[in-house]
Amino acid sequence: MESVRIDRWLWAVRLAKTRPIAAAACRGGHVKINGRPAKAGTTVTPGDEVRARINGRSVIVEVVRVIQKRVGASVAVGCLIDRTPKPVAADTAPVARRERGAGRPTKRDRRQLDRLRGDQRG
Repeated sequence: MESVRIDRWLWAVRLAKTRPIAAAACRGGHVKINGRPAKAGTTVTPGDEVRARINGRSVIVEVVRVIQKRVGASVAVGCLIDRTPKPVAADTAPVARRERGAGRPTKRDRRQLDRLRGDQRG
């Protein structure tokens, strides 16, 4: 077995929870093999690069081994090389949060919030 359908492979290596979800991603144009859009029946072989956006998560993987049956997670990891870039850490300011049910902020709490936000009032 040198090649397998892309929808079946995505399901077998646990990138898609079900095979219909993998097929729907292919139909929607969210799966590309070596830069080309892939239909559900497109075959994938070892060495191919697969880019997929499934359930709002984008992944870039290289096919190492093709399998048709769904296997355990420890075996599935050996069938692909994850080339997805690390997410860039957002440079955001800390968010002031209060515990639910804590009531209105006191004067001291408001001053601390103002300092945190950088307000120069009062």
